[in-house]
Amino acid sequence: MSAKLVVFSGSLRKDSYNKKLARICAKMAESAGAEVDFIDLNELSMPLYNEDMESTQGIDSNALLFKEKLNSADGFIITSPEYNGSYSGALKNAIDWASRQAEGESMLQSFRGKYAIILATSPGAFGGLRGLSQLRLLLSGLGTTLLADQIAIPKAQEAFHSKNDEFTSEKRAESVQKLVTRLISTIIKLK
Repeated sequence: MSAKLVVFSGSLRKDSYNKKLARICAKMAESAGAEVDFIDLNELSMPLYNEDMESTQGIDSNALLFKEKLNSADGFIITSPEYNGSYSGALKNAIDWASRQAEGESMLQSFRGKYAIILATSPGAFGGLRGLSQLRLLLSGLGTTLLADQIAIPKAQEAFHSKNDEFTSEKRAESVQKLVTRLISTIIKLK
């Protein structure tokens, strides 16, 4: 038995530190035996959520694709940049679209009964920590169970190798791997 995970970042930037962190987590999850679907929100562009648009045109096609991926997963690994003490607008918009009930779905099907871990990194001293508390509140309110531990990595410009998706610190790599492995083992135990 294995866990099926969706991994994505709340950043749209091509060279985002948080996107790099998400790719590292995806590789770690695969090496720990999980089935992983990495999503780049920049490649899955969704319009700003607008209820009038939804009522006249239905759920955006990219939002439906995102929802399908979330619906088929056991859990998520989400990395989030911190913008003004919270998560990014792109992340909120994707979650808003995914929270909409599509035909044949139960309410909040994309989130209820799922398990997740959240991580952040930033060039600052707190590593995006303030945004994680806001993200935890949002996801919990949608019915996602978040593991108690989370990771915020400060000084992002020093935390990653510039040429590849790897940490500069073995200790940091071990702590992230432990959290990723804990998510997978939790999902497998509770399936």
